[in-house]
Amino acid sequence: MKNRSIRIKVSLALLLLPLVSFAQDAGSAGNPQNFWENAFGSIVLLAGAIVVLAALIAIVKLFNIIVKMEELRVLREKGVEEIVEKYKQPEESWWKKFMKSATQYVPVEKEEDIMFDHEYDGIRELDNRLPPWWLWMFYASIIFAAVYWTYYHIADGPSLIDEYNKDMEVAQAKIDEYLATKADAIDENTVTLLTDEESLAMGQSTFETLCMPCHGMNGEGNSIGPNLTDDYWLHGCGVKNVFKTIKNGVIEKGMQSWKDQLRPVEIQRVASYIVFKLHGSNPENAKEPQGELCTPDEAEGGGATPAEANPDEAPGEEDTE
Repeated sequence: MKNRSIRIKVSLALLLLPLVSFAQDAGSAGNPQNFWENAFGSIVLLAGAIVVLAALIAIVKLFNIIVKMEELRVLREKGVEEIVEKYKQPEESWWKKFMKSATQYVPVEKEEDIMFDHEYDGIRELDNRLPPWWLWMFYASIIFAAVYWTYYHIADGPSLIDEYNKDMEVAQAKIDEYLATKADAIDENTVTLLTDEESLAMGQSTFETLCMPCHGMNGEGNSIGPNLTDDYWLHGCGVKNVFKTIKNGVIEKGMQSWKDQLRPVEIQRVASYIVFKLHGSNPENAKEPQGELCTPDEAEGGGATPAEANPDEAPGEEDTE
């Protein structure tokens, strides 16, 4: 009978395969103009296939029940009562078997077997075993402690200080990444003067690469660009005015805009190098002063440039930085 049940299940599955294949072919057929019609038809066919499959499963279940009832009837006719009773008992699930082995609990009806003889105020004590799951965790914690001690205190495992330093490096990398994104948000209104050696060195490198042809290696100026080392400025002194001039340029005077070639933070470094390093350096062969007298300290607030303060005065050569 068991073999017959298996054969029936396989036959029903084979009968169902053509229906599923037909539904798949119908869903993939057609052209883009009637796509939604084919999609709806495919859904209907798939729903029908699911209904048929559910019906077939129900039929198989019913058939299994009938087969088991027939087996019980045959056993009863043979008088094998013990086999019948055992057959009636449902097989325990794997979960129940696992819980029994994990807890090893004692049923209430058998608690007398593990009861201690003594009692206190009518309270008696059971001699229960420790739950195996608790013992497993206890043994696992011992093994973990041994491995941990060996790795971190005997072998070359990282110490708490090493892990702290590593976490700090990761945090600093995230801070640097964040500051890099904020650096591109700098403009002529928010720019500040940089005085650290690293930023000034990078500003000097950019100046010697891009600004030197018009302003000289030391900012002394030449036939094209003005002197950047004295106290006379054509478009304002101070890091904010210099940043603005580098960023936007002055096209009519031959000073190009560098905002498309340099990031805001790079412009900030160049402007800081000019204001903090080149200004007041008094290089040899410096070009004659041009513009209005102004010191960077006077313009740190981002006030009006000398040209804006004296619009009637004609400017001289353009200060590119």
